[in-house]
Amino acid sequence: MYPQGPSAYDRGITIFSPDGRLFQVEYAREAVRRGTTTLGICFKEGVLLAVDKNIMSKLIVPSSIEKIFTIDEHIAVAVSGLVADARRLVSDARLMSQRHRMLYSEPITPFSLTSQICEEEQVYTQWGGARPFGISLLIAGMVNNEWQLFETDPSGAFTQCYATAIGMKKKEVEEIFQKKHEHGMSKEDAIKLALFVLNSVADGKTKTENVDITIIERKVEKINKESINKILEEVRKEFKEVKEKEEKAQQEKSKEKVGKK
Repeated sequence: MYPQGPSAYDRGITIFSPDGRLFQVEYAREAVRRGTTTLGICFKEGVLLAVDKNIMSKLIVPSSIEKIFTIDEHIAVAVSGLVADARRLVSDARLMSQRHRMLYSEPITPFSLTSQICEEEQVYTQWGGARPFGISLLIAGMVNNEWQLFETDPSGAFTQCYATAIGMKKKEVEEIFQKKHEHGMSKEDAIKLALFVLNSVADGKTKTENVDITIIERKVEKINKESINKILEEVRKEFKEVKEKEEKAQQEKSKEKVGKK
């Protein structure tokens, strides 16, 4: 008899399960969920990409691990998942951007680049003998004074967002964004929000050397470590105050419960 259950349908990318699922695509999404926390924020005059590389070993040089890549002077990409897969897509994205400039004498739009990248990703979910890319991308850029942010999926689908996250803490980050993100926020507030979020989901243990932040306004610009450290210190103080308030509130609740008994 043929094997039953998911194992009967996950040996090939071209095989649908009876309930319409492609298990290899779902496994690729799981690779993304196990990746580092990466986020993107649109603010009044641009887009921000940030990542906590979460380097645990003191033997690794933090600058040798790259999670945010410049595609063109007006587009950058942040990744989470299998970085080796990401490098392939980043290389293809750079070629797409260069070809578009040569052919049309104008820079490629973030939407057009995202569409082409996702078309390539989709092909790897449909042909046998290949596997899906175990990576999600945040593609941020500018077109006609409009700043755009897109999130891609290993299936080849993509969505445009005002603020979003990929990686292991996606759900927690988006919950904070729902409460704190504002469409017209300033660049300074966006940077502070990004660091606050990364520090919160890391339980206050975010290190300056592990954080990369890139801003896309008129062009792609990387924020230096000194600026990140200065803002991160403020964020740590704020995080500590919030934690202390929560602890006091919990203590008061426990006292009330004891008093009622």
